[in-house]
Amino acid sequence: MCVDIETPDAESLLTLARAGDARAFGELCRAYETRLLRHAMTLCGNAAAAEDLAQDTLVEAWKCLRRYNGQCLFFTWLCAILLNRHRNACRRRLPAPTDSDESQDRLAHLPDHRPGPDHEAQISEQSVFVWQCVQALPDKQRQVIYLRFYAEDSLKGIAAALGCSVGTVKSRLFNALDKLRGMNAARTLHSQAKGEPL
Repeated sequence: MCVDIETPDAESLLTLARAGDARAFGELCRAYETRLLRHAMTLCGNAAAAEDLAQDTLVEAWKCLRRYNGQCLFFTWLCAILLNRHRNACRRRLPAPTDSDESQDRLAHLPDHRPGPDHEAQISEQSVFVWQCVQALPDKQRQVIYLRFYAEDSLKGIAAALGCSVGTVKSRLFNALDKLRGMNAARTLHSQAKGEPL
């Protein structure tokens, strides 16, 4: 199985969890809770909504854990669930949360030594622009961009997580990147026409 936790007993925890051991599942999820919450924060932009989304994701993962087949990284599988839960919430037209200093402060205490997507989005105006462009993509293209560049999984892992072929993932990724390049080109032309620095 392809479990991406850096502990020697990760595979045994997954085996126990799949057999119905809730405590093993809890230990397994603790290895991911910070990263998952940061990804949820990137999607929601609001700490309370992000916490709800992350919790909802873990509950759904527990319910369907037997369907995890090990063909993708466990974290990628969790991210695929996170994306689906977020999309479903948006479809139900839940009030869109907004960014606030308070929501950023609530997550500031979470330890994460790896740069997360939310941290990188704050680094520059270009990062913010790229994220806005990704959000403007159709759902299926946004999913592959997110899982490839934010969750950092392989094309094969993404295909397994989304239940489609590698060819389909490649096609969606190609089309998404092409659209993102077009958005960037349009922004560059707009900035040049206004005489703004790039």
